[in-house]
Amino acid sequence: MAHRVGDVLRIACPFTSTVVTGVNEEYVCVRWPWWEIDPDAEGSRWNGEAALGRADSSELYVTDPPALRLAPGDTCRVGIPARIVHVIEVHQYDPPQETGWLPRPSLSLIILRAGEAPDAASEFQGTGIEPGGGVPFTLELVFRPYAFVEAGDDVADADGRAWRFDDPWSWAAYDGAGGVPAWPLTLLTGRADPVAVAAATATGSHQVEVARWRRAAGLPDEAQPR
Repeated sequence: MAHRVGDVLRIACPFTSTVVTGVNEEYVCVRWPWWEIDPDAEGSRWNGEAALGRADSSELYVTDPPALRLAPGDTCRVGIPARIVHVIEVHQYDPPQETGWLPRPSLSLIILRAGEAPDAASEFQGTGIEPGGGVPFTLELVFRPYAFVEAGDDVADADGRAWRFDDPWSWAAYDGAGGVPAWPLTLLTGRADPVAVAAATATGSHQVEVARWRRAAGLPDEAQPR
């Protein structure tokens, strides 16, 4: 599955045994069970450990027993209980990115937990994951806004304006004016199925599509994606 901005996903990772290597007031460090140290890494060095917030309810990975009960030398399990997240950034790397560990990732997603809205004013937000990067998590697509169009497609809206689709929150009108496309939409050029575009937008609106996304992402009705 090719991931894109706006995707609402169900993520889970089987809990795997490991050892606690250190504890302080904020973090518990564990030997990361899924990666290997990259002996050829030049720009970064990794010690084989990962730090998890001890009392951070937004932490993606959790330990069993809970981090607050762990001490150095303890055996525990680390994994991701099934939960809903949504994608705010997609990054591809060719060649794969040098991180200090193996396998080197060729794709990373920045995700937010359900109920957390993207904040355009925030310089750093979200948690990075690397599909295909060694951690055996599963990703199930729950909802994809504007699933009927593809990045780079051009459409005409009900008002006769032409738009380019890059992601659900980045529609660009060719007339340079702002706003959002008025449904129904007609495919002008691109990879989407023209019949599917017309059928999907015969009723509803951009605002209704965003409202569907908000519900799937666990956000209140008044929240905005950008």
